[in-house]
Amino acid sequence: MLTAVGSLTAMGIALGGLLGVAARLLAVEEDPLEQELQAMLPGSQCGQCGFVGCAQAAVALAKGEAPVTLCPPGGKAVAEQLAKRLGVSVDLSDHAAQVPMYAVIDEALCIGCTRCVKECSVDGIIGTSKMMHTVLAETCHGCGKCAEACPTDAITMVEIPRTLATWHWPKPNAKHIH
Repeated sequence: MLTAVGSLTAMGIALGGLLGVAARLLAVEEDPLEQELQAMLPGSQCGQCGFVGCAQAAVALAKGEAPVTLCPPGGKAVAEQLAKRLGVSVDLSDHAAQVPMYAVIDEALCIGCTRCVKECSVDGIIGTSKMMHTVLAETCHGCGKCAEACPTDAITMVEIPRTLATWHWPKPNAKHIH
């Protein structure tokens, strides 16, 4: 019995050490600029920018393959931060401010096709095949991909109502701070 425990312990230590050495030798260096740009993005992984997630968007930004205005949920603030960090100029005069939205399903129109469920990247839609679906408003990040996928137009995007729970104090303007 002690030989079995001893041999398993020795194997565990040897294989653990081998994995530790392999992790150091085979580590891939990441670009610090990409990590910094990814930290500036909202991290919602919504795909509205045309990339799978914020990490891929940050890589494209670092390589200069994407504009700094690529993130709709981030809006003007994120675009300005990205432009400042990358040292590029950006014209945001025609950039419309996007209000926070979430999806709502009209249950009378829902046929239960589950196309919206497949499109939702945050699992914010509850429902099964041939049954009506509903959206978890606190999970939904408002990308609108579910509304585009709905064949019956049962999904609409609505503004998050201003209540005491959702209202946020506006950030101060940097020009007026002394």
